[in-house]
Amino acid sequence: MAENYVYSNDWFVSNEPVWNQIITNLKPEKILEIGSYEGRSTCFAIDCASQHKDIEVYCVDTWEGGVEHKNQNINMTSVEERFDSNVNISIKKSKNKVSMHKSKGTSDFLLAHLITSVGKNYFDMIYVDGSHQAHDVLMDAVMSFKLLKPGGVLIFDDYLWRESVNEEANPLKTPKIAIDAFLNIFSQKMHILQAPLAQIYTVKISD
Repeated sequence: MAENYVYSNDWFVSNEPVWNQIITNLKPEKILEIGSYEGRSTCFAIDCASQHKDIEVYCVDTWEGGVEHKNQNINMTSVEERFDSNVNISIKKSKNKVSMHKSKGTSDFLLAHLITSVGKNYFDMIYVDGSHQAHDVLMDAVMSFKLLKPGGVLIFDDYLWRESVNEEANPLKTPKIAIDAFLNIFSQKMHILQAPLAQIYTVKISD
């Protein structure tokens, strides 16, 4: 009997058609994900990309949760356990070889380590979905740019996210101001592919 994925939410489902189109066209060999939670996007990327070729997947997360998870008293140990289980299922059923690299820690340290270990321009596709605090998102974006190949795709999640829908958002505690700043500064080196507001899809034009 085949094992089934176990997820506690369906946040990612609405993104799947765009992701499927991007991965089908790009056929990425090397994928980096910043913020993995239970692995729903991870497994979708593995399931799609491994249909075409052998792939490497790098996942960076603290598995400690952000403000929103702590406010909801979410058990992050269970979240990480579901990530491990879901990814193992995805790897087992993949058509081609999947080299999985899980790094547990903060993205500033781990992305800096990747720049010095695998080198610049290494990844074909990078997904930024870690901390929602503006200073963290901006750092993730700039370091991801270094790690992304020209022609590679950089995806930002939660463009309009804010801590509470019941009060005015502090712009420094949202991803939007950081994503806007990054895309403005790198406007001659990045091209926006699609922006349905929930996620921003961009391609790197040049270093």
